[in-house]
Amino acid sequence: MPKILSWAKKVLFDLPGRGKLAYCLLRDERIPAAPKAAVAAAIGVIVSPLDIPTWIPVLGEWEKVALVILALDTFIEAAPEAIRREHESALKSKTSVWDRDYRDTVAALRHGVGELTVRIRSRVRHRDEFQSMSEVV
Repeated sequence: MPKILSWAKKVLFDLPGRGKLAYCLLRDERIPAAPKAAVAAAIGVIVSPLDIPTWIPVLGEWEKVALVILALDTFIEAAPEAIRREHESALKSKTSVWDRDYRDTVAALRHGVGELTVRIRSRVRHRDEFQSMSEVV
């Protein structure tokens, strides 16, 4: 496989999985604080608005993607292998911290949107444009 295609495959297919694994490892209390701080600082630098020339079309943004991959891979490789394998297994079986937090977030969003819809319908039915949303029950 040509090098550019192999790199594109890594970006498109491997990065989300590595990101989920890194998330699980960051949430794990058994991982020391120093590697967590290092990856957080690296990602902070990457997403910082102060940037090297992003005005260069496409090229400026690929630099950030490459740095994210490097930061995540370095963090994941620094984690103890037993803990890393435990989280990889949980990700495969959809029982990881990532999966649980994702389900909780989606459920909370659905609940919030449902509540908002009920309040808007109630407000429209009553045609009271001056009533506060906090007063609608």
